[in-house]
Amino acid sequence: MGTSPSKYTLADQNITGTGNQYWNLGTSHLYEEAIRRGEGRIAKDGPLVVETGKHTGRSANDKFTVRDENTEDTIWWGDVNRPMTPEAFDTVHAAFLDHLKEKDLFVQDLWGGSDPDHRISVRTIGELAWHSLFCRTMLVRPEAEELEGMKPQFTIINLPSFKADPATMGCNSETIIAVNFTKGLVLIGGTAYAGENKKSVFSILNYLLPEKGIMPMHCSANIGPDEDVAIFFGLSGTGKTTLSADSTRTLIGDDEHGWSDNSVFNFEGGCYAKLINLSAEAEPEIYATTKRYGTIVENVVMDADTRELDLFDNSLAENTRAAYPIDFIPNTSEHNRGGKPSNIIMLTADAFGILPPISRLTPEQAMYHFLSGYTAKVAGTEIGIKEPQATFSTCFGAPFMPRHPSVYGNLLRKKIAEGSVNCWLVNTGWTGGAYGIGNRMPIKATRALLHAALDGSLNGAPMRTDTNFGFEVPTEVVGVDSKILNPRDTWDDKDAYDAKAKHLVELFIKNFETFSAHVDDSVNAAAPNVA
Repeated sequence: MGTSPSKYTLADQNITGTGNQYWNLGTSHLYEEAIRRGEGRIAKDGPLVVETGKHTGRSANDKFTVRDENTEDTIWWGDVNRPMTPEAFDTVHAAFLDHLKEKDLFVQDLWGGSDPDHRISVRTIGELAWHSLFCRTMLVRPEAEELEGMKPQFTIINLPSFKADPATMGCNSETIIAVNFTKGLVLIGGTAYAGENKKSVFSILNYLLPEKGIMPMHCSANIGPDEDVAIFFGLSGTGKTTLSADSTRTLIGDDEHGWSDNSVFNFEGGCYAKLINLSAEAEPEIYATTKRYGTIVENVVMDADTRELDLFDNSLAENTRAAYPIDFIPNTSEHNRGGKPSNIIMLTADAFGILPPISRLTPEQAMYHFLSGYTAKVAGTEIGIKEPQATFSTCFGAPFMPRHPSVYGNLLRKKIAEGSVNCWLVNTGWTGGAYGIGNRMPIKATRALLHAALDGSLNGAPMRTDTNFGFEVPTEVVGVDSKILNPRDTWDDKDAYDAKAKHLVELFIKNFETFSAHVDDSVNAAAPNVA
């Protein structure tokens, strides 16, 4: 059913004896199948509303990568990249093939990457119609004439109903995400959280592209009126999607990109935005997508009678999400690509309330903070996180970076130097005190500071050198309360600020011990100061 299958069939991948095969179905057909199978409901304004069960975020502790002769010396093995033997993977694969027999399967052949010179072909196979719609929404759809000849370089098999056996499969629980780079295969079982699909593709590109001199990035990106490209690094909940969806700039993408010698290009064809507490006033472009046919809304409470969505109700999950085609955001890039960047924004949600709302970084400081990746894990983004916690996630995306962080850090520094790129650290976290005492940084102030950085006016602002971190901080910006620019001034208890600042500095220094031997003296010298 659907568009004629590729000449590369499922039988080529040892998938036989299944039920119906639904190939490359479009949005309307997948809506119909999802409703018919009881996978979701339609809200008042047309979005498909689904629930993901107990897994409402990524299962970071259940992800494994096959360790073989090809990956032994290229993967950064450890708590992030957990090894799995080829034999254990084959056991899981055989169990997957047995489990999917007689099941109806939904297949999509898609591109990972918007640049024809650097994209990979990805086949997704799954048992849920809405997952197929998610993949079709989030990855890049091929032209009709491309489908027949598309041989999948990587295949993702996603079976939420599968239950892994830790005793025989070398995993931690009944949930498993297993990546085999040599075989070009990803197995996802025991979780219905759709984000595992897109992050698997991101991890693949993060592994492949550095060898081509391309910087893979967990970032959003947009283009200004003068064709100036801005990159926004940051983990979930720091504002990548919100701040890049700016009506005055053209959106390239909201989450995953590559930086080649001549362009910044989106890995995806859609956006995956957090919805909790979303309002039309604060984020009108994203809010509008929750009222459109073709948007998938995850774990949002819906009134059974009116079918109205309640974006402020977190009873199903804190990590509520919407997946929608990128062109649902006004003023998006036609080809999901732009030129080389002029500005880099590193976003952090500082739970301690210490970092200024914006700071200017030298190239060495930029590499230091990129490798540090300081932020706060926001409740609901991962299983087991109940409230914001200070954390360091190298490259602002450690869970998706297969290679050693220095590979990405050195690539970034090289590209910053070649392009004379301006770098900024922006705190979207807390001001006036730590989490629980202070308040979240006003988004109006953040937007004003960003606009000043991107239009160049912040370059001429008066600056002070931050006592703790050594970077430059503006003391006056038009339209922004000067008091908020100096975090210490926003705290009632100055001694408490000083103690918390010292603690945060010590956390940075301790964390960077992992990387100090892999960078030169100038980057090590960019560390914050212990008073």
